[in-house]
Amino acid sequence: MSFYSTNGGERNIRLKEALIQGQASDRGLYMPDRIPKLPSTFFKALPSLSMAEIAMEVSQAIFGKEVESTALKGICEKSMDFPVVLKQLDERIWVLELFHGPTLAFKDVGAKYMAALLGKLVEGDNQPITVLVATSGDTGSAVANAFYGIEGIQVIILYPSGKVSHIQEQQLTTFGGNVTAIEVDGTFDDCQAMVKAAFADKEITSKLRLTSANSINIARLIPQSFYYFFAKGQLEKKLQPIVSVPSGNFGNLTAGLMAKRMGLRVSRFLAATNANDIVPKYLINGKFEPKPSIPTLSNAMDVGNPSNFARMMDLYGHSVDRLSADLAGYSFTDAQTVETISEVYSTFGYIIEPHGAIGYRALKQYLNTHDDAKGFFLATAHPIKFKEAVEAAINVSPEMPERLKEVLHKTKQAILIKPKFEKLKSILLEEKIPQI
Repeated sequence: MSFYSTNGGERNIRLKEALIQGQASDRGLYMPDRIPKLPSTFFKALPSLSMAEIAMEVSQAIFGKEVESTALKGICEKSMDFPVVLKQLDERIWVLELFHGPTLAFKDVGAKYMAALLGKLVEGDNQPITVLVATSGDTGSAVANAFYGIEGIQVIILYPSGKVSHIQEQQLTTFGGNVTAIEVDGTFDDCQAMVKAAFADKEITSKLRLTSANSINIARLIPQSFYYFFAKGQLEKKLQPIVSVPSGNFGNLTAGLMAKRMGLRVSRFLAATNANDIVPKYLINGKFEPKPSIPTLSNAMDVGNPSNFARMMDLYGHSVDRLSADLAGYSFTDAQTVETISEVYSTFGYIIEPHGAIGYRALKQYLNTHDDAKGFFLATAHPIKFKEAVEAAINVSPEMPERLKEVLHKTKQAILIKPKFEKLKSILLEEKIPQI
């Protein structure tokens, strides 16, 4: 199995190189040169398979002999060591809870898998690796947790100042050690642009062995397909569900579309967005028009130029008609988000945070016009991570898991910079850090 760039400048790239580079030199994103169809025996066995077993089957199909079987099994078991839970809300709607990992967000799945895989692939290498990542919320804490303390790996996380929740900020800025948090006085798009510029800078790449742990990295993306297979296995055999995915940078949704290409029987995906509605608009008018991101309550989805759109286009031959056959887009305001949090709680007694609320509302809207359809939406973060928004909507405070209480009392450690690439470059090259 090899990989190629969505921009066409690189082909026949091996797994280790694709993983370490993160982004192709032509600034495209890596895709596997083939997306295999999984055997019918795998789908028949789905109801009885654990997440680790699903991870093993899917990984082997994609990687082939790139990773030795025993080592791959260990990677899957080490990374898929927390539950994913599918709950039924009514006769037509389920919720897939992806927040039972160490940092209480779906990003734990991809980050833990990538850390385990990278650690195995670079065993014995002499040159250290720098993981450089931009986060709009949960990626940073998941990556920090997954890579913390791994010998030979430094982690640098960029996040937009004032645009992540307090809990998210505490989770990604309190590790220290091999984890450095950089607070950018700008937007997530600024953070992402700076990370991309670093990967394209020859001086930096000549001195540092850079990789990224955003969903631009194929090793972050692939494991996000695992839980779609898991959810399907928990549903009635003949049901081809509608799947609603809260979407910002579109890695999570792209992974679902890849799972469908691998044979997962899903009727349709829904791209559920907030005011940053670039993809829903594209599905209507066929024009991809990035714009500055708009701050919202669902801040992890505040992305004005989603990177994984390139992979979606690659999967569907750059055809809006082909993509639209598998995907519908929805966008909602903050007011609608708050309204939905309240509705879900009053109807089901279920507490949901802003991202999951948008996923639920898109699914509900779709089901209202498709009487025979059933489906599930993704709950991507524990409601305690958005405590203020939840409390304002339902007057109830979500229960705080024990593992969060300690984090909230730790000291924040972050470097504050202006959104200028030269500032980041000086930090990466260990020059004097400019003051803002």
